[in-house]
Amino acid sequence: MKNENIPAEIKSKSLKEAQDEINEILVRLESPETELDKSINEYKRLILLNKHVDHLFKIKLKEL
Repeated sequence: MKNENIPAEIKSKSLKEAQDEINEILVRLESPETELDKSINEYKRLILLNKHVDHLFKIKLKEL
């Protein structure tokens, strides 16, 4: 999945915002009350956020 496949609302997040949302999703996914349908959507969003964070890190690495 390339960065251009990431929705604009995720692309607009700062590194801190994306990391915070990733942490929130992980807490929800680890909860025993999480429904399967909801967890699949949460997991897909988690993957997109992770790709965005990876892209931001690559940009920062090039600046060094």
